[in-house]
Amino acid sequence: MAASLKDVAALAGVSVKTVSNVVNGYTYVAPPTREKVERALAELDYRPNLSARNLRQGRTGVIALALPELDAPYFAELTRFVIDAAAERGWTVVIEQTDGRSERERQVLEGIREQRVDGLLFHPITVGQDELADRNDTTALVLLGERVIDGPTHHVAIDNQRAAREMTEHLLSLGHTRIGAIGRQTNPSANTARLRLAGYREALASAGLPYEEVLAPPTVFYHRSDGAAAMAQLLALDEPPQAVFCFNDLLALGAQRTALAHGLRVPGDVAIAGFDDIEDGRYSTPTLTTVCPDKEQIARIAVEMLEQQVFGVRRAGGRPRPREVTAAHRVVVRESTTG
Repeated sequence: MAASLKDVAALAGVSVKTVSNVVNGYTYVAPPTREKVERALAELDYRPNLSARNLRQGRTGVIALALPELDAPYFAELTRFVIDAAAERGWTVVIEQTDGRSERERQVLEGIREQRVDGLLFHPITVGQDELADRNDTTALVLLGERVIDGPTHHVAIDNQRAAREMTEHLLSLGHTRIGAIGRQTNPSANTARLRLAGYREALASAGLPYEEVLAPPTVFYHRSDGAAAMAQLLALDEPPQAVFCFNDLLALGAQRTALAHGLRVPGDVAIAGFDDIEDGRYSTPTLTTVCPDKEQIARIAVEMLEQQVFGVRRAGGRPRPREVTAAHRVVVRESTTG
């Protein structure tokens, strides 16, 4: 049978309360006493009953992560970091895929399949301020991604416009004056596309270059096939671009495949850059220049925000003031733009 707190207390020669204080990380235990308890914990291979502890504290020990696409590499990598950060707090993560559909996103806001969770990390595509204002579920909530919402909600994202501008400036610094962009979307809820297009246009304007819509073909999705098709459109122009900035790495990998299929050298004939720094881009041929969001930092900050809300309600009787946090990013230069 599994060892209990009473068994550990008996072996260490201390009270059950003292063992509980050590297990729960309280600091006001004398070092010699803590050492005795830790030796007893190790000897008996004690494992805390997290379910019972959470029940006593009015929590489930479970948080939810709702994302548009689980098979998109960026979201898969982000999920891993969220799970790691949650595990450090003894939390289990349940995953929900919304496909970016408004009805699914509204359902997520009102509860994950009626399962009680301590907090929700949510990367919305369509829901906005009105849906948040009408939300009845009081579960702690942190928004991820580019969906900018002026409301009382914690939010973690990178500066997409600045990142896109920096990547376009990198292409300009290489001497390219005709730069295409793949990833423009006409959907009014497509904030990723809107912000990254704005950064691209801002860099062009600063360089004294005009924005040409023909150099920014629209895409419905951000998959490899969309990048391949958009690149074919660009290469069919009378004056194709010298470089192409793709609004995510999957688009860039598709674009790169089309360029190579047309007999072009990358970057000799056309430079190609992406966004997200997914693992595939580090092993493509050539390797992919990209914007690298700090996914680990995004996950860590978001989970910390949930923890502050959960404990803030229990200890202080109210949630912490909502915060908008901008995570770090950097431009990673690889072979697809510099050879």
